[in-house]
Amino acid sequence: MSLRYQINIRIFFLSLSVLLLGGSIAIWQAQTAVNKEVTSSVQLAVKLISFGFSHSSQNPDWLPQLNALEEIRHLTVQIQQPSGQIINFPHNTAAAHEHNPPQWFINLVQGEPLNTQHILTLSDGKQLTLLIQANPLDEITEVWQENIAFFTSFCSLTLLSFFAVNLVFNKTLNSITTIVNALKVIESGQYQQKLPPFAIKEYADIANAINQLADKLSSVKRENRTLTQHTLEIQEDERRRLAQELHDELGQSLTAIKVMAVTAARPKADIKQSTDAIISTCNHLMTVVRSMMHQLHPLILTELGLTATLEDLINHWAIRQPDLTINLDCSHEADKLDAKIAIQLFRVVQECLTNTVRHAKASHVNIKLAIDRFGLQLTVSDNGQGRINNEKTGFGLLGMQERVNSLGGELLLQSSPQQGMTLFASIPHS
Repeated sequence: MSLRYQINIRIFFLSLSVLLLGGSIAIWQAQTAVNKEVTSSVQLAVKLISFGFSHSSQNPDWLPQLNALEEIRHLTVQIQQPSGQIINFPHNTAAAHEHNPPQWFINLVQGEPLNTQHILTLSDGKQLTLLIQANPLDEITEVWQENIAFFTSFCSLTLLSFFAVNLVFNKTLNSITTIVNALKVIESGQYQQKLPPFAIKEYADIANAINQLADKLSSVKRENRTLTQHTLEIQEDERRRLAQELHDELGQSLTAIKVMAVTAARPKADIKQSTDAIISTCNHLMTVVRSMMHQLHPLILTELGLTATLEDLINHWAIRQPDLTINLDCSHEADKLDAKIAIQLFRVVQECLTNTVRHAKASHVNIKLAIDRFGLQLTVSDNGQGRINNEKTGFGLLGMQERVNSLGGELLLQSSPQQGMTLFASIPHS
């Protein structure tokens, strides 16, 4: 069900409720007004006739004009003499309405018929009976016309409200349609799509938020594309380096072993010298292979766990950077982590230490890995020069961000110039 339809239905039922309530109140007020008007007219007529007859011994000449009075147009006045003869007076019919109200309205508004008898005593002692019969049709007609005018105005205002609401909704729904269409374009990956400015503040705020989101998505897409390209380049460089090492180290060493083996097979060859050379070459090959395997994947991580792997990494940097002090505080639960989480944490710490050595000019680094029931928290802080600016100038931070995000975690970085840098990674339990 569309929003326009829901609003129109609610306005309709609200207007209908107001119309029914207003109609009930109008009929009740009409009943009260008609009864009050008729009662007042009867009392006025009685007082006028009593006052007139108190100063006359016979029917005065003004009595036939009584029914012509506007104030008692709802009444029919008759006089009954002691003999029983009834004297009728011509009733004013000039004020009769051409269009009487419908009968259902008359039945709702008019009350019980009001007939009044009043004894008049003339100055000569003669008594007459005054008969007054109420006919509130004129008053009902007047009330009907007033109600028709009121409900016509109410219906006109209701229709005007419908028109105004739909006019506003047309503009609103057009804005919503523009926003939805722009979101569909953004959903397809065209983040350059921008929403136009809107005159309504709320829609303008939504448009600004969507435009900022599109800019952010576009920036993330560019970063991911650049990071992917950089990763592919690293893979190619790694393969080229491995191929070069295999050619230079393994190839040459194997060739040397083959030559020494052929030499040893000759008559009168110095077997001891040849075997010593072969052993030395094999030892060199083993060192090269271990180095290559450690660069590809630290076997110690699989064999001894994350704590020993981090300690080995720290020892490696301690040998290369004797002026750099590295402290490790690692939970005893670290060795129980899943291999997928352990290798990612190791790579994050490895990248942090590499960045510290290359850029931070720090003398002290603290590494803390805490594990509790909420998850694990990795904190790496140094006392170096910090970040000179807040721009992401390298791929190291992006790589660490992707590693932590792949585990469902969050990476935060706090740094100020000459105040060091703190990296905090939080990873929930899977």
